Amino acid sequence: MRSVCSVLAVVLSVLIAAPRVQARGSDGSAPQQHIAGQQVLDAAVSQHVQAADRDRETVRLFLQRGDVRAIAGKHGVDIRRAEIAVTALDATELASVAAQARQADQALAGGASTVTISTTTIIIALLVLILIIVAV
Repeated sequence: MRSVCSVLAVVLSVLIAAPRVQARGSDGSAPQQHIAGQQVLDAAVSQHVQAADRDRETVRLFLQRGDVRAIAGKHGVDIRRAEIAVTALDATELASVAAQARQADQALAGGASTVTISTTTIIIALLVLILIIVAV
């Protein structure tokens, strides 16, 4: 009995002194710990959606400008088709197109009574880019 107690004491001592072994994933990697809570993840998704909505609204408002419609009509670009195409853009493409629309909108809102060739080029390129992205 005394030897059983001694062996039990030794085994328990070893188990207490040994470092804890973490469970491993099926690929042998350490388990992932969640750093961000659900509220943080929800806020990030919401912020991403709001940014895409703002970009889509920026492009939509730009395409509704009279001078943009006039330039598009002059060059044979169907503005309705471009407006529909904006809804099909993914977030990355939409951000790029919205940045170009903001740049062209600022150039047009600069107070000049005429549209310069560079602004016209930006508008045409923007419209063609929207149509090409959706066609592909």
